[in-house]
Amino acid sequence: MGRLIRILALVSAGVLGLTACGTTTSSGKIGGTVHILGTWTGTEKDSFDAVMKPFTDQTGVKISFEATRDLDAILQTKIAAGNPPDVTGAPGVGTLIKLAKAGKLVALDDKLDVSQLNANYGTDWINLGKIDNKLYTLYAWASLKGLVWYDPKAFTAKGYQVPKTWDELMTLQNKIKSDGGKPWCVALVSKAASGWPGTDWHKEIVLSQSGPTVYDKWWQGKQKWTSPEIKQAWTTWGQILGSGDSNVYGGKQYMVSTTFGDGGQGLFTSPPKCYMFNQGSFITSFFDAYTPKPTAGTDYAVFPLPDVSTANTGAHVVAGDAFVITKDTPQSRALLKYLATAEAQDIWVKRGGGKIAINK
Repeated sequence: MGRLIRILALVSAGVLGLTACGTTTSSGKIGGTVHILGTWTGTEKDSFDAVMKPFTDQTGVKISFEATRDLDAILQTKIAAGNPPDVTGAPGVGTLIKLAKAGKLVALDDKLDVSQLNANYGTDWINLGKIDNKLYTLYAWASLKGLVWYDPKAFTAKGYQVPKTWDELMTLQNKIKSDGGKPWCVALVSKAASGWPGTDWHKEIVLSQSGPTVYDKWWQGKQKWTSPEIKQAWTTWGQILGSGDSNVYGGKQYMVSTTFGDGGQGLFTSPPKCYMFNQGSFITSFFDAYTPKPTAGTDYAVFPLPDVSTANTGAHVVAGDAFVITKDTPQSRALLKYLATAEAQDIWVKRGGGKIAINK
């Protein structure tokens, strides 16, 4: 399970337009090439390229980028073959933790300006990058989880109201079904990483239903999957899916045959194939690739997944883009220094796609 942090006050739809602040940096002319392994394709890759352009202009370092959704397996294969990338950008850090403990990652404590990092980053983000008290991971952007996307026009046409509580969400589901519609689209396919959209649902429910102490023990491996709290979360997700997945457009077959990026397509058909779609803030970059392209605020809006328990009001999961040095070179050091700056992080944030800058 990836390391994730909680936020206790959900940032509203304005998350799509946040910007960073802080100082910029220049590493001077270095030249050469930095080889990066990551997951970004399409519009996300376009945004990453935009982030890289000032770095290349400042340093003369060329970018060689390899994209894969099977990142964990590809990374481990490259390392085992003695041909690791210089830098890896990963959406989760389970494998990175194992590699760090095996001595396959480069500690950053003497590679970055830690005093500047402490000044510009929140303590939680720095601590999340530490493994056995050494800094290995730099977080550059984050995405909010537990966001429910919907078409406000479709809601208005049916007289549906955005639910503010879990009970209201259950009532809305029942109303949509009684009107002959399907409440949800759920898409679980992501090549070798298929299934993670389902675990995102589960994580949100565990945190909201049982609280941060249980959640933290769970991802740390100290809370058994068979414990009552974790099993209860599966039951609660069953309330969303409905008996026999009856609340989901296309049922099980649709869920296991549709890529997560296409999961929101059903919101925009006429009539809608579904009325709600749960996914992180980054999903807007995939919406941008739909034909016709939906417009934020007009064709889609967002609300936070309501609290399962009022004892944990506003608790939501945040996932970070984690960067590590897998081969120590002047180019890889310069790249991570650049990615830690507000200048770099602000570029992607301003381009949209639901990214939040970590540099405060």
